[in-house]
Amino acid sequence: MDMPKFKVSLEGLSFLKSYSSLLWPVIIVLSAVIFLVLSPLMGGKLEKRISKESISAGKEVKYRNEEAVSARQSDEEKKYQDAYENDANQIAALARQSSLRELLSYKIFPEPKETSSLIFDEYREHFLGGIDELLVNVNAKDCPTDAELERAVSSLSAMSGQTRRGRSRSFSLFGGRRGSSSQLNEVDDMIVLELCRARAESASVYVNPSDLSGYEFWKAFEYTGMDKAVEECWYWQLGYWIIEDVIDTIVATNSGSESVLTSAVKRLLNVSFVKSARSFTSSRSSRSRNRRTVGTGVRGAADRPSYVLSNGDGLTEPCTGRFCSDEIDVVHFNLSVLIRTKEVPLFMQQLCSSKEHKFKGFSGDEPEQTFAHNQITILECDISPVDQSKDEHKPYVYGEDALVKLDLTCEYIFDSKGYDEIKPEVIKGTSTISG
Repeated sequence: MDMPKFKVSLEGLSFLKSYSSLLWPVIIVLSAVIFLVLSPLMGGKLEKRISKESISAGKEVKYRNEEAVSARQSDEEKKYQDAYENDANQIAALARQSSLRELLSYKIFPEPKETSSLIFDEYREHFLGGIDELLVNVNAKDCPTDAELERAVSSLSAMSGQTRRGRSRSFSLFGGRRGSSSQLNEVDDMIVLELCRARAESASVYVNPSDLSGYEFWKAFEYTGMDKAVEECWYWQLGYWIIEDVIDTIVATNSGSESVLTSAVKRLLNVSFVKSARSFTSSRSSRSRNRRTVGTGVRGAADRPSYVLSNGDGLTEPCTGRFCSDEIDVVHFNLSVLIRTKEVPLFMQQLCSSKEHKFKGFSGDEPEQTFAHNQITILECDISPVDQSKDEHKPYVYGEDALVKLDLTCEYIFDSKGYDEIKPEVIKGTSTISG
């Protein structure tokens, strides 16, 4: 650039010297104007950028921080898994313990310890004696038989000087005797009524052992071979455990009562393992005058516990869908009782509740342990009213309660691994159950 021209240009701007004091304020004002004009435009872009980058990143950091696995998380997870495993082990142990039960004989399973058939006679005595003891524990008695009533009437008549000459020896409950005066009939009937009532007051529940499956079978048991005898002993061992639980249920339901008149469960009609069990409801008309009689058909050897391998093996189609498998063995049974109407739910609850049992090992000589078992599920239930005026109920005195007949079909579960070590080969070899 030409120096003379540059100097002329500087001289043209020399007038600014006169306004130098206003220069900086003007610059500030211009800057402010520019800022005010440009800041909204720049601010929108900046806000979007901050929202997209900074705020979003901050939220991500916060989320990741909250979701971050604690340094001690593995320890806590291990505690949870250990507790879960412990629960599973406890359940398995309880299931196994349910099949660790006392045996009627420690000389037979899994194979006889002796070759003599006398061990089966011993088993028979243990089965019959065990049932008798269970009935003593529940304070169970039967109503007086006709023979007992006849002897009592004859004895009281003799004591009172009344002669029985000309009176028929045919005894009939509450029906009088032919050839005797109505006055004597009334006296006899009063004696019978008092004797029947006295029996009801002395017992907590009516039970006759012949109405419990297995009792008559073992009374008449005859040895026909080792394998057959072992098989019978095994299945009736299962039956005994089931009957034991039924009796324990009656004990719990009748707790505090010492008389049939005040008991909830008045009478145990039967425990059976056949589909037609309900037709065997014990009644006076189906027995002899002096003792109980049980048919030799299905109430004999066929009325025996058996494993349920399919629908065709059970007493009913199980709503549980359970059959014998590698884990469980399944048995069905029927149960009938006469019970106070309002106590039906309590009885059913007690039947399916947990029960205690003792165990001394399958050798019978180990230290005693107390275990619990809960193995019963009700599959079917039928309730019908009881007409106490019918002949079959006349020897029984139930009190003033309204009664129903409760028929149950139940399922009983055994943990197969719990007793596999004593399950006889003859049982494993003739079924598809585990072992």
